[in-house]
Amino acid sequence: MTVRGGSSPRRGNALKEIGIITDAAVLCAGGKIVAAGRQREILRDPWLKRHKRKLCEIDCQGRVALPGLVDSHTHPVFAAPRLVDFAKRIAGASYQEIAAAGGGIRSSVAAVRKATCLELSKEVLRALNNMMAHGTTTVEAKSGYGLSSKDEIKSLQAIHDAAAQWPGTVAATLLAAHVVPPEFAGKDDQYIETVCNDIIPKAARAKLASFVDVFCERGAFTLAQSEKVFAAARQHGLDTRAHVCQFTASKLETLLSFQPASLDHMDCVAPEEITALAGNETVATLLPGANYFLGHGGYPDARHLIDSGVAVALATDYNPGTSPTLSMPFVMSLACTHMKMSPEEAIAACTINAACALRLQGRKGSIEPGKDADLAVFDVEDYREIPYWFAWNRCSKVIIAGQHAWSSTA
Repeated sequence: MTVRGGSSPRRGNALKEIGIITDAAVLCAGGKIVAAGRQREILRDPWLKRHKRKLCEIDCQGRVALPGLVDSHTHPVFAAPRLVDFAKRIAGASYQEIAAAGGGIRSSVAAVRKATCLELSKEVLRALNNMMAHGTTTVEAKSGYGLSSKDEIKSLQAIHDAAAQWPGTVAATLLAAHVVPPEFAGKDDQYIETVCNDIIPKAARAKLASFVDVFCERGAFTLAQSEKVFAAARQHGLDTRAHVCQFTASKLETLLSFQPASLDHMDCVAPEEITALAGNETVATLLPGANYFLGHGGYPDARHLIDSGVAVALATDYNPGTSPTLSMPFVMSLACTHMKMSPEEAIAACTINAACALRLQGRKGSIEPGKDADLAVFDVEDYREIPYWFAWNRCSKVIIAGQHAWSSTA
């Protein structure tokens, strides 16, 4: 599957166009794709004839190759799993009840604040390597468990240090506006001022983040507070994205006026907001792993969003409390079985549309000349097997920048 064509996110029926080529070949040089098409056509390429002696051939016969998967929403900077939350949830406690009892995000905050940057960096790198083993070559990585100037910058530094040791691409996001930290209890507006006037400027000056995120939700931050965060981000040259409409509906007009790259979760979207999204370049990133792990009966209404013309992407939401999965193929499976997306739509949502959610569609998300030579090869004969074999990693090879980065047989 090449998923090639166009620089805008796929919508409607176009989301099913994944560019299937049988008996295919991809020619790479200098970390970029030089040509992609039928093998017999590639073998006649003049560039190949001039450089044939210098080439290394990777045989993927009988397998399916995709563009390297793009995971556009993850929270990898944490120190420990939240097993107490897991047990409480099984016993019937809600997300809000766990948070009120001192669990949830705040328990991860205490652990991150105690950890060193090196310890956090090792955890992030471990996650990135495991993501790669499932076919992911580009990752968005958020801070958000530090919730102080010192610890948010430490978290972003940990992402930076891990990314420097990983062959893939990492887009860092500052999520200082995740929840209100304990020391600011009852002082939500004061904490937002700290985020806007201290943490965002520091992250921008240090060039440690490309995006600023905010959790716009009941129990986190209001729409007005989220707008302040977006305004501060844009003032300091950083792009925006948001967690929104996960548990409750929210007005999106003012957030969309900042032209965010992505609005994520989107479980509870009002009909009039869907119309606004359909006329906007902002991607709606759906995170079914959280619904699965939280035991929710409902999932984001992907079918309605897609049929309404909204640009939809998929991501893992990898985090210790609500979605401890780093497998994009598993997310594809959830999208097909619980959100009624076709396998073709799920593949496009994990590649080109996810790249658009990171504003990286000029380099990532499809197999076509000029783009980064990132590919994921799966040990299946039919692309539909990728979401079919759920909870079974069928990825066999990963190519990053034209180099063999990982193999199941290594």
